[in-house]
Amino acid sequence: MPGEGTLMEIKQVFDMVINPERRLGSRCLLLSLLILEVWEAGSGQVHYSVPEEAKHGTFVGRIVQDLGLELAELVPRLFRVASKGHGDLLEINLQNGILFVNSRIDREYLCGRSLECSIHLEVIVERPLKIFHVEVEVKDINDNPPVFLVKEQRVLIYESRLPDSLFPLEGATDEDVGSNSILTYELSSSEYFVLDVKTNSDGSTQIGLVLRKPLDREEIPEHNLVLTAIDGGKPELTGTVQLLVTVLDVNDNAPSFEQPEYEVRIFEDSDNGTVVIRLNASDPDEGDNREIFYSFNSLAPPMVIDQFSIDTNSGEITIRKNLDFEKVNSYKMRIDATDRGHPPMAGHCTILVKVLDVNDNVPQISLTSLSLSVREDAPLGTVIALITVSDLDSGANGRVFCSLTPHVPFKLVSTFKNYYSLVLDSALDRESVSDYAVVVTARDGGSPSLSAAASVSVEVADVNDNAPAFAQPEYTVFVKENNAPGCHIFTVSARDADAQENALVSYSLVERRVGERALSSYVSVHAESGRVYALQPLDHEELELLQFQVSARDAGVPPLGSNVTLQVFVLDENDHAPALLPPGAGGVGGATSQLVSRSVGAGHVVAKVRAVDADSGYNAWLSYELQPAAGGARSPFRVGLYTGEISTTRALDEADAPRQRLLVLVKDHGEPALVSTATVLLSLVDSGQAPKTPSRVSVGAASVDTALVDVNVYLIIAICAVSSLLVLTLLLYTALRCSAPPTQGVCGPGKPTLVCSSAVGSWSSSQQRRQRVCSGEGPPKADLMAFSPSLPPCPVVVDLDKHHDLNDDHYAKTKLSHPFHIGTTLHAVTLSGS
Repeated sequence: MPGEGTLMEIKQVFDMVINPERRLGSRCLLLSLLILEVWEAGSGQVHYSVPEEAKHGTFVGRIVQDLGLELAELVPRLFRVASKGHGDLLEINLQNGILFVNSRIDREYLCGRSLECSIHLEVIVERPLKIFHVEVEVKDINDNPPVFLVKEQRVLIYESRLPDSLFPLEGATDEDVGSNSILTYELSSSEYFVLDVKTNSDGSTQIGLVLRKPLDREEIPEHNLVLTAIDGGKPELTGTVQLLVTVLDVNDNAPSFEQPEYEVRIFEDSDNGTVVIRLNASDPDEGDNREIFYSFNSLAPPMVIDQFSIDTNSGEITIRKNLDFEKVNSYKMRIDATDRGHPPMAGHCTILVKVLDVNDNVPQISLTSLSLSVREDAPLGTVIALITVSDLDSGANGRVFCSLTPHVPFKLVSTFKNYYSLVLDSALDRESVSDYAVVVTARDGGSPSLSAAASVSVEVADVNDNAPAFAQPEYTVFVKENNAPGCHIFTVSARDADAQENALVSYSLVERRVGERALSSYVSVHAESGRVYALQPLDHEELELLQFQVSARDAGVPPLGSNVTLQVFVLDENDHAPALLPPGAGGVGGATSQLVSRSVGAGHVVAKVRAVDADSGYNAWLSYELQPAAGGARSPFRVGLYTGEISTTRALDEADAPRQRLLVLVKDHGEPALVSTATVLLSLVDSGQAPKTPSRVSVGAASVDTALVDVNVYLIIAICAVSSLLVLTLLLYTALRCSAPPTQGVCGPGKPTLVCSSAVGSWSSSQQRRQRVCSGEGPPKADLMAFSPSLPPCPVVVDLDKHHDLNDDHYAKTKLSHPFHIGTTLHAVTLSGS
C-alpha cells in the first residue's frame, strides 16, 4: 500500500479543497490533480513487514493490487520479481497476486545486530516498461537466549585481598535486537560475594564480583557460584554460567630440609647417573608457593657443578662424570630449595660427599726401544727394549707383575722396581720367522686384578747365512745342432732364502777346458737373468754332449754360492746327404759296371749299391729306389728298398737293350730328405759270352755277398739290442734317482729335467765314424756310444716301454707314433766287400 506520509499529504490537500470558502468547481478540479500527482509519486515504492521465523506460506501483502496492476495483465506484461541475494525467501502467487513467505527468514543471519532489517524487491513489468520497488521489513522476535562465551568462568583471588575488591566477569550476549537483547543478571546466594552491574556510556553493561569479607584459603579454598543472564523479551529467555572462585595462597613460608647437613659415601667406580642422595624439602604453603625446585647454590665451585647434576624437581643428585679418588676424594656442596611463590622463598642445606677408593686404575706400560731390528746372529742376552710399568693405585692395587707372550725367543729381566729389560733368550732365524709381535702384559695385585698389554714388534734383520740353491743339482738340455750363434738354450734359476742384497743372485760359468778349447767359447750365461746362450753353432757329429757347471753367488758379505750341472745334448739334424761307398769293381766317376747274363732268372741279384750317412737316427736311415726310365718304359730290374741290391724282376730276353743304365736314388729319412744318386751300368751278354771266372772267385764273391747280408742282419739286431739296453739303463737310473735320499736341488719325483730346444729325430742306421763326447773334463773320449736321442719340442712324454723291429718294412715306411724316439749309433763298425 502507499506510504503513510503520502496519505497525510493527500488528506491535507483534501481538506483545503473542500474548504467552503472556495468554489466547488475549482476545488474538484484541483483535488483530482493532486490525488493523481500524489498517487503517481507514491506508486514507485510499497512497504510491508513480516516477523522472522514465519512459516512457509505466511501472507505478506496483496502486492499486485497495491501496485495498481491487474491479474490478467501479469503474464502478457512479463511480470517478474527480483531480489539481490534473497530471491527465494519471498514469492508471489500469480493467480491471486499475494506476496507470501517461501522459506525460513532468519533476521540475525540477514542483518546481524543491525536495528533495521529489510528485504528489497524489484517488480518489473513491460509494455510499457515499469519498475516498482517493494520493501519488506523483517521484524525481530525473541528467539535467541543470552549466551556466555564459556561454560565456566574461573576467578583467582588471593586470600590476602581486601573486602570491596572488584573482580570483572565476562557478560553474556544476545543475538536479538531491541528489548529482546536487553539483559539483566542475577548471582546465586553467597556470603562472600555480591554482583556489581554497571551501564557504560555506550549502553553496554559491565558486571563484576565484589568481595564482601576476607577470604580464608585454609577454610574454603574454592567457591562455586552461578551467574544468570535474563533478556527483555516476551517470554524472557535466560542463560547461565558457572563461576569457580579459587582462593590463592599467599607465599608466607620458606621450604625447609630435615637436617642442615648431610654426609654421603660413594665408591669412585660408580657409574654415571648413579644417585648420590635424594633431598626432600617441605613447604606448608599450597600451590606454587608449595612447589619446590632444587639447585646448586650460586657460590658452588665449578668443579662440583661439572661433576654432579641435580634434578630440579625431585632433588636427586646424580654423578655426571666418573669419580676419581686419586684426583679428588671429597666434595662439599650447598643446595638451595626454592618455592615458586611471589616473591619466592628459599631454604638451604650442605652435603659432604666422600669418595671411596677402588682398584680402578689399569697398570701403565712405557716402552723405550733400543733397537727393534735385531740381527739374526745377535748373541744371547742382547737388550732390545726397556719397559717401565706403573699403577696409580696404592698398596696391593699398585703392585705390578709383568709377563711375556709365550713361545718367543725373548725374556724379561727385572732391573729395578717396575723396570724391566727385554733381552734375547734364544737364537734367531730370519728365514723361519722374520718378525715377532711380542706382547708385554702388566697385571696388578688388586681384587679383581686389572691388566694392560703393550705390543712390541721386533724385526729380525737378515745376515747372509744362506747360499743360493737350485731346484735340482743338474739339468739335461737338448739343443739341435747348427743353432744360430748367441741363441738362448736354457735358463738357470737359483733362490736365496735371505733378503735384500743377500738374496741378489748373479750367475757365471765354472770355467773348464772342452778338449783344446775353453768352455766360454761354446756357451755363456747372463749374470742377472741366468739365461744360457750358445755362442757358436754346435755340431752333433763333432760334439754330442757338452757338460758344464753354472755358479750362482749372492751379493752378501761374504758372498755365498752354489753350482748346478748342465748336460747339453746336441741333437742331430739332417745336414749330411747319403755318401756312396766306392764300388767293389770297375766303374768310373762313381758308376758301377756289371756284366749280366741274359739267362739269369727273376730275382737274381746283379749288383748292390752301398751308401752311408754321417747323420744319425732317422736322418741316417737310408732307402733305395730306381729312377723311372725315360718314356715310362718298364725296367726289368728293381732295387731293394733298404738293401740296395739290384735284382731282376723277370727273365731277360732279346728284346731288352744290351746296355742298361740304372739311376739309383739313395734317400735318408730326414726332413727334408737328402738324396744321392748312384749310376749302375749293366751290360747284357749271352750266356756263352759271360766271362769265365774261376770257381774260387765265384765262391769268394758269393761268400762276400752272403757276408754282407749277414752283416746287415747283425746290424739290425745290434741296433735293437743296444736300444733295449739303453731303455733298461734309463729305467735303472730313474729308479736310483727316486730312491736316493733327497738333497738340495734334487727334483721331487726323482726324474732329471729333460729340456729340448727343437724337434728332431728318427731311428739311425749304422755308420762308420767316431763320436766326441765332452764333459768339460779330460781329453776327448772315443768310446762306443749307445745314446743318440732324438726328441720333439718340449714338453715331452718319455715312453720307454715300447720297441719296434727295424726290419719291419711297414714300420720303416711310416713315422713312429711315440712322442719320444731313441736312436742308437754303433761305432767302429767297418763295412767292407766288393
